[in-house]
Amino acid sequence: MPGIGMEYLWVGVVLFAAAAQTVRNTAQRSLTAQVGTLPATLVRFLYGLPFAAIYLLALYGLGDPSQVLPKFSAAYLGWIALGAFFQVAATAALLMAMKERNFAVAVTLSKTEVLQVALFAAMFLHELPSRLALLAMVLATVGVLMLSLPPRGQLFTFSAWTSKSSVYGLICGACFALATVGFRGGAVEIATLGVSSPWLSGAWGVLIAQTMQSVVMSAWIARTHEQGLRPIFKAWRISLLAGSMGAAASLAWFTAYAMQGAAAVRTLGMVEVVFSYIVSRKVFSEKLSLTEKLGMALMMLGLVLICLQL
Repeated sequence: MPGIGMEYLWVGVVLFAAAAQTVRNTAQRSLTAQVGTLPATLVRFLYGLPFAAIYLLALYGLGDPSQVLPKFSAAYLGWIALGAFFQVAATAALLMAMKERNFAVAVTLSKTEVLQVALFAAMFLHELPSRLALLAMVLATVGVLMLSLPPRGQLFTFSAWTSKSSVYGLICGACFALATVGFRGGAVEIATLGVSSPWLSGAWGVLIAQTMQSVVMSAWIARTHEQGLRPIFKAWRISLLAGSMGAAASLAWFTAYAMQGAAAVRTLGMVEVVFSYIVSRKVFSEKLSLTEKLGMALMMLGLVLICLQL
């Protein structure tokens, strides 16, 4: 029986990641109004770096003193760089979609990420989902699509689904999916380099990925924004909250990728939608429509099945 707890440990890690990400998103929404969308995106990486570094040092300090630092292979750094690049690219695609008229359609199509993760994980990592896992992914995806459907006026407009925003939405989902596969590939690769602990695997992955992202995005913002990085340093209090919770979420996601396949992790990660709805309904006292209730039920069924498929 002791093995059962360890077998399902990834579930608890993903639930924590989704909860931390919900808090981070709430902080980022407030930050976006102050500093802009792209600088607010940088905050999650730049302000998260110190927390990731402290966490990694703590793991080595509390762990086996004989444990040596890993020698990173080109393959490992390549996987992490791939994930880091596509994570930023996904954000860029979403930002471009925001400028289009049918942004709601783009958001809806970006929710196909989980099915795209399953496809790319099978192609590049040879991780094939079981039939039950595939059913769970489809149910959860249909559920989240029902929750994010655009207004009826846009829903039945052919031009809305063939516009630039729909293309950006699919690209966004594909980029997030490729980012997940990249980070999962890194977790698999680092295990061959002697890092057997999923906690250390997650910590190294986050530290390296966020360093890459912080350097690239800081340089871009400093060059393209008139005020450069000054706004995010002025808003340091809310930035610290967003960065710390972003680091906590990323550390948990990367740890989960070291424990379980990419598609299963991202499917269960949809529970973040539930957390977000709980927060929004608590704050704004809004009621779910019938479609939203059905969507939530389908998604929850998918999440339960993805846990049971083990």
